[in-house]
Amino acid sequence: MAGESDQLQAIARQALTYVSDGNVVGLGTGRAATAFIHALGQRVQQGLKIRGVATSVASEELAQRLNIPLTTLDEVAELDVDIDGADEIDPQLGAIKGYGGALVREKIVARASKKLVLLVGDEKLVPKLGSRGKLPIEVLSFGLLATIRHLERLGLQPQQRLKDGKPYLSDNGNPILDCGVGPIDDPVLLERSIREIPGIVETGLFLGMVDAVLVQRGDQVEVLERPV
Repeated sequence: MAGESDQLQAIARQALTYVSDGNVVGLGTGRAATAFIHALGQRVQQGLKIRGVATSVASEELAQRLNIPLTTLDEVAELDVDIDGADEIDPQLGAIKGYGGALVREKIVARASKKLVLLVGDEKLVPKLGSRGKLPIEVLSFGLLATIRHLERLGLQPQQRLKDGKPYLSDNGNPILDCGVGPIDDPVLLERSIREIPGIVETGLFLGMVDAVLVQRGDQVEVLERPV
C-alpha cells in the first residue's frame, strides 16, 4: 500500500483533471491542497497556462516559490475551479472546513468559483457534520466574550484557538473559536443561527457549495459528485 505522501500525490494528480489551460484556479489551504499546488506547479513548468487565487498567505507563498502566476478577486470576476481540502464531508457533500484557520478566505474563493472540488482521506467522511466534534468560527476581537456567550446559548462549546500559548489569529487578524459540537441534525439552521450573532465573521460550514469530492481510499481515489 502506498504511503501517505504517495497517496497525497495520487489525489493531487487526480485533481489536476479538473484544470484546463487558461483556467483561473483557487488554491486551497492544508495538506491535500498543498500537494495539489505542488502538482500544479509541475504542470505550469511543463507549459500549462493558468492563474491562481490563493486562500491563505501560506498557499500564496508556496505558489510564488513554484512560479505559479497569481491573480486576485479584484482582477477576475470568477474562477473556473477551486481545489481545496476539508475536515468533514457528509453524504450530501456538506463540509466543515477551517481546522487550518483559513475558512473565511476559503469560503470567499469557493463562492467565486464555478466549481468547488475538495480532496479528503476517507477518515473525513462522516454520517453527520460535527461528528469529529469541532466547528471553527472566525470572529471579531471586539466583544469576544459576548460572542462566546451567544454561541454557548446555541448549545455550542466555544474555545479560543491558541498557538504557542497565545491567541491564534487568522490571516485576517481575527480570533478563531473552535466550537465543541456533536453530530448536527440541521446544519442549515445552525449556520443561520450563528450568522445572526453580531461579531461573527464566518463559520466553517460549507453547505450546498461542493460540486465534487475526491476521496483517498488506500491506493484508490473515489470521486463523489453532487447530484444535478
